[in-house]
Order: sequence, then C-alpha cells, then structure tokens
Amino acid sequence: MRKTLFALATSALLLGATAVPSAAVPARPWMDRSLSPQKRAELLVARMTLDEKVLEIHMMDVPDHPREVPGIERLGIPALKITNGPAGAGPGDSNAPQPATALPSALGMSASWDPQLAAAFGRVAGQEVADRGEGLIEAPGMNITRVPRNGRNFEYLGEDPYLAAQMAVPEVRGIQAQGVIAEVKHYAANNQETDRKTINEVVDERTLREIYLPAFEAAVKRGRAGAVMCAYPSVNGQFGCENTHQLKDVLRGDWGFDGFVQSDYTANHSTVASALAGLDLDMKHVYYGDATKAAVLGGQLDESVVDRMLVRRFAQMFRFGLFDHPRTPTPIPAQRDGAIARSIAEQSAVLLKNSGGQLPLRGVRSVAVIGSYAGAAHTGGGGSSAVTPLYTVSPVDGIKSKGVTVSYADGADPAAAATLAKSADVAVVMVGNKDKEGGDRPNLSLPAGQDGLVSAVAAANPRTVVVLKTGGPVLMPWLDQVPAVLEAWYPGEEDGNAVADLLFGDAVPSGKLPMTFPKAENETAANTPQQYPGVNGTATYSEGLDVGYRWYDAHGVTPQFPFGYGLSYTTFAVRHLSVSGQGRVASVDVTNTGTRPGADVVQLYLASPASAGEPPRRLAGFAKVTLRPGQTRHVTMRLDARSFSVWDTAAGRWATVPGRYTLYAGDSSRDLPLHATVTVRGS
Repeated sequence: MRKTLFALATSALLLGATAVPSAAVPARPWMDRSLSPQKRAELLVARMTLDEKVLEIHMMDVPDHPREVPGIERLGIPALKITNGPAGAGPGDSNAPQPATALPSALGMSASWDPQLAAAFGRVAGQEVADRGEGLIEAPGMNITRVPRNGRNFEYLGEDPYLAAQMAVPEVRGIQAQGVIAEVKHYAANNQETDRKTINEVVDERTLREIYLPAFEAAVKRGRAGAVMCAYPSVNGQFGCENTHQLKDVLRGDWGFDGFVQSDYTANHSTVASALAGLDLDMKHVYYGDATKAAVLGGQLDESVVDRMLVRRFAQMFRFGLFDHPRTPTPIPAQRDGAIARSIAEQSAVLLKNSGGQLPLRGVRSVAVIGSYAGAAHTGGGGSSAVTPLYTVSPVDGIKSKGVTVSYADGADPAAAATLAKSADVAVVMVGNKDKEGGDRPNLSLPAGQDGLVSAVAAANPRTVVVLKTGGPVLMPWLDQVPAVLEAWYPGEEDGNAVADLLFGDAVPSGKLPMTFPKAENETAANTPQQYPGVNGTATYSEGLDVGYRWYDAHGVTPQFPFGYGLSYTTFAVRHLSVSGQGRVASVDVTNTGTRPGADVVQLYLASPASAGEPPRRLAGFAKVTLRPGQTRHVTMRLDARSFSVWDTAAGRWATVPGRYTLYAGDSSRDLPLHATVTVRGS
C-alpha cells in the first residue's frame, strides 16, 4: 500500500501536480491551464510515441492540407495552420487562396515612420489570420535593404536597422495580441533573391550584429515573437537552417529566444545538423520525416533533441491559446478593416516633389488619368506574400469620386496618352513595377517603356503629376520635366481612395523614405559583382557597415532623394535641440509653419568619435508629430545604451566607445540643421 501511494505521489510530481487519487488524475494533464506553457508542453511530449513526434516536426505539404502541421486526436493536439505574410493574411492555401484585407506593402507601412500604425497593421493581419482559423503568420519580414533591386524589398522595412526594429516590434505585438503567432523572417541576411537558395554570403560579425541582426533581436527580445523563420542563403559557409552560430549561439544563446524556428519552404538541407543547430519545424518532410526516425533509431540523433524541438513549438501554441481555444473559421467582413488599410496607405505615401504647389489639386475640372497602374488597384507584389483582396478600389474610380471629369488611357500608346493629357486640366500618370519573390529587378529603371510615357505626357501637359507604385527605388530621368511626384508604394486594396485623397488634399502626405533613392544605377553600396550578385556562388559584404544612407554619407555621394526625406502640403521648423541625461535624452521643438494641418517626422542621428570606426551618422531616434498651423510641440526622444556602443568581435560583446559624440536633428538624413555634442565614458 505504501509503495502504491509513493508511486502515485511520484507520478503526480512528475506531472507537476499535487498527489491525488489516480481516478482524479486527468487523462491529459497538459490541458491544465494553471500550468505554464513550458510545463504543459513537456507533459504532452512525454506521452508521445516516436512516430507521433516525427509526424509533428514537419508540415503535411499535401494538396488537401497545405501549410499545415497535422493534429493528433489521441492527444488532443490541434492542427497548426500557417499562412503567409507580411502584407496581411497571405494566401495560405495556394490551391484555393483565402481572401483577406490587402494592406499596403510592409515597406510602405515603414515609410509612415509611425510605430502606432505598425501596431494597427499587425492587429489587422493577426485578427484576419485568426478569423480564417489559422494560428501563425509568417510576418513581419525584416531583412535590410542592401540591394535596391532586391525583388522582396517591398516585404521588408527599409535600409536602417533602428527604423526596422522600431516598426517590427509593435507589429509583432499587434499580431500576437490576437492570439496568433508572429514568425519573423528571413533569419538572417536574406538580402537578395538572385541565387537565394545557393548563395553564400561572407559577412563579418560586426556587420551582422550592427546592421542585419538588430531588428530580429528587437522582435525577439522586446516583441517576444513566438517563431523565427530561417532563411535560404548560407552565411559564412553554413545554410541558415543549420547555422549553429546564428541559431544556437546568437538567437538562443545571446538573445534567450524560447520560441521555435521554422524553415523557409525548401531551406532545410539536413537532418542531424539542422536539429542540433536548432531547427524545430520543417516545411517539407524530406529531412524531418523518415530520415529523423532513422537517425534516432540509428543513434545519430538523441530522441531528447526531438523532444526539445516539440516542446518549443507546443509551448508557443499553449501560450497563444491554440490548444485551449480551437479556431473555427469565420468570414472576414469585407469592409471591416478597409478604413485602416486606407489610412495606412495615406500615411505611407511620400511626396518627393511639389514645385509651385502643384499638389493638392485645386480648381480642377478634368483629369487625364494615364498608365496601367491607374486602371486597377495595385494591391501588392508577387510571390507568397500576395494577398487575395476582399475588394479593390481602382485609381480611376477613386479620382472620379472627387467630382471631376476623368478620362483614362492605359499608356500602351504614348502618343495617344499625350493627346489625352493635352485636353485635360491636369494629367496624372501612374507608373510602377511589380516586384516579386524569386527574382531581382534587372535594373532600377521603370519597366516597359514607362519612362518614355511620362516624358510624352509631360511634354503635352505641364501640369503632370507622377504617382509611383514601386517596391523600392527607381531612377527618374524625367524628374525635371514634371512638377510633382508622389511615391505611393504598393497601396493595397484601397489604392484608388488613398491616392485620390492625397492628390486632392483630403489627406496630407506625411511619409518619409525608409530607403535612399539613387541618381544612377551604380550609385549604391553593393555595386561590384563580388558584392552583388556574387562571384562563383559567393557574395562578399565588403561594404561592411556602409549600407544605405551610411554609404552615401561615407563616400560623399548625393542621392536623388535621401533616407528620411519627404515633403508635405505644409511646412515645419525644427528648433532648440537640447541634450541631457549624458546624451540619453534629446528634445526639440517642432512647429507647423504652414497653413494646413500636417505631420512631420523629426529624426535624430548620431555621429560617433573616429575611434569607433562607424559610418558618419546613424539613425538613433525619431518621433512623428501632428500639428495644426502655427502649433509647436516639444518632442523628446530617448536613446538607449546601444546607441553609443559598437560590437566588439574579439570580446564577443557590445562595448561603449568613449569620446565625443554629436547628435544631429532634422527631418531627413541630409537635412539636419541642429546639432549638439556630448561626451560619453567608456564601459
């Protein structure tokens, strides 16, 4: 009898519960919500057979169950349905794409420089994933714009690691507040689509830590993202999904990540190496199916490694309620999130040029709307992120709603388009591209003769406005021929309404460029074959820390439009920079000096002492402020310790560099009228 009671007590302790009679011990103790997600996951995995474990470490990847990890009824494990990101709830099932709100591109959202808007972006995406009965969205994407031609730049958050981090964290929180797991991607340095599955990137550790990893670090440590997707490329000789340094040393070791790692679609190349490095879930079964079982039975892989892989994922599923609150798909109301999509599109647009106050359009009776990007909404780029929209609003219809006479030509015949433009008060030419996963642009020019179209229309009507719908920078040989240029990115399903509101002044542009626009094809940081696309399968990141605007500043190159640049329909003044708290707190006064309400983004850049070996300046803070005409607001920006630190590769840690730092304030990386100095002690 004593042995029986001891056995019961021991079993209860092993189950993490108080000793109770056997009849009262629940059949599924992992369903006890009073336990931690970690403990619940451990209890569950302890009851699984090896075959069940193997079944749960890869997706089914079959037509009837795409992008799904199967459930196990015996154990009450629900299926984990996964969908694409990061421009909203992606297609999921490629055989029967499920509709959702087509939000503006992530790059466009980042151009708002508004963390609150990023949170709203995440909330919409997360809610709609939950509505569809899915539990994880592969978003946000946060690879740095190293190569302006990269086909997936539109999925990411720009060229600066600080900006990317500030936008990624609230997006992650917005997604996960809906009970959906956010999976940040593509970890790490997935900066080109050309040869993405085979390229080996040679990147020094300091550059990785200071440029390509900070946004991921912030998403993991501050955003508490539940999952990370490992990328296709090799970094310093190891593929992303078996890269022990990135996954084991940095992600789990230095950052303390306790979520799970999933592969990109075919990014896994091994069984034992990937499992030991920290890949928990494979999108295919090739290496994580029968091969895993054979490796365990053959002694090449300890079963405890598989257990740990499953505990990590199940703990996150418990954390977000996927076991306790099984999802029942419900229709997404078509108009529910449209207003948010429209607001994001409007606040993301960047006014690049506005000579003579051409915009907003006033006293206009007739508008010639020209270009294929005007006839239909440009909802997003191509590839796995392409959202099937619930509805769309075309630019032609959006402009018609403003009570003007609209004539339309698709621009296929530039001469006919010019004739149409000549007969209207104003011509609006909408040009762009459709960047896509799997390939980079051949160059930075607009495709399909669109440059010639702009020139022809501008020659016919001096009041020509160009609206760009691009996934990144483009060259503008016609820039001097037109008075106004508006970058609208990929505006999503509310394209027509958002663009019309901006053109007619119902919305005031407030976006700022999240990446530099160059003047010429070769005026970019990675401008040699060795750097991009690589030679003999290797891309060498020899530019080091000089990425984006850092490169332009370091080399004295004047871009077409600098990082952080953007005009408004009103004007602003930034005055009275003061620094306190040993350089940790900076304050300025921002005044709306124009005649219309509007929003400005005050930006703070830091110049380090020469001994730090940093680029001339780097973004260290920003704040978006909305002001009435004549209104002034005192804006405070706080810097963290990392602002005054560099990665010390020899010591393997962040180190504060002592010396004199200069803080610059203004509204772009090249318009910084205010400065103040501070002396910092070393650590």
